[in-house]
Amino acid sequence: MSTPTLLVLDAEPLPRLGRLTGRARIEHTDASSLAERLPHADVLLVWDFTSHAVREAWPGGGPRPRWVHTASAGVDHLMCPELADSETVVTNARGVFDQPIAEYVAALVLAMAKDLPTTLRLQGERTWRHRESTRVAGTRACVVGSGPIGRAIARTLKALGITTALVGRTARTGVHGPDELDRLLARADWVIAAAPLTDDTRGMFDARRFGVMQPSARFVNVGRGQLVVEDDLAEALNRRWIAGAALDVLSREPLAPESPLWGVPDLIISPHMSGDTVGWRDELGAQFVELFESWAAGRPLANVVDKKRGYVPGH
Repeated sequence: MSTPTLLVLDAEPLPRLGRLTGRARIEHTDASSLAERLPHADVLLVWDFTSHAVREAWPGGGPRPRWVHTASAGVDHLMCPELADSETVVTNARGVFDQPIAEYVAALVLAMAKDLPTTLRLQGERTWRHRESTRVAGTRACVVGSGPIGRAIARTLKALGITTALVGRTARTGVHGPDELDRLLARADWVIAAAPLTDDTRGMFDARRFGVMQPSARFVNVGRGQLVVEDDLAEALNRRWIAGAALDVLSREPLAPESPLWGVPDLIISPHMSGDTVGWRDELGAQFVELFESWAAGRPLANVVDKKRGYVPGH
């Protein structure tokens, strides 16, 4: 086999691919030249996982890479009908973000239960105001999304004494099916969205679903921004249909300074950082190198995405 060409859709800082020196012809591109470079690549590493350039460039003419890897859990930013229907294998960064995101969700749950945003605001105002907070042990959570991230969230919340129900695409041992979602939402104190973005999940958290929740419930989205109808969430918070929410992912990122979401009461907004801990880029790079070594040796790849479903199927 001749030396394969690895094309990297760049983002700063660049991935550390030194272990592939002499084993791959590594070329770099940005969105503007991706379309013309695709026909000459055997492998595409989507290091810029916020870009939609792959989805836009893929439908063009000529050969296409045999394998595409994205340094992210979600694949909706690159999937298009032409890629989904092709023989190209797509893999993702499944496994890198599971525990960091679970810890971030736990931090948000504790912050909202203990009313830390108000504590920090009052400290800034030099105001001493005693308040009572909520115990999390003994409360109920509904985690929507039964992949590795959802399962890690469920384990972490259970460690806090929270009774946790996991909802997935299909019912199986330890996982509820979608037909049980409304019943579980109506009982939950914490609703965590950690599902992939598919035709079935797009906009699933809308006015009706927020209306099903308890007035004391809090909602957290660490899945994909498009899982939530954001105007409906804003109305639910403004009307006190639910007690609070936290969004780490939004339908458009970065969130514009003029967005009304910034001013919605009891809403915590963070800039898509729940999985990004110190050293995360090095982990992503090391994961890709291991996958490349398997691919070059003709061994089966891990983290292969079902391109029709939009995620890696569970076992």
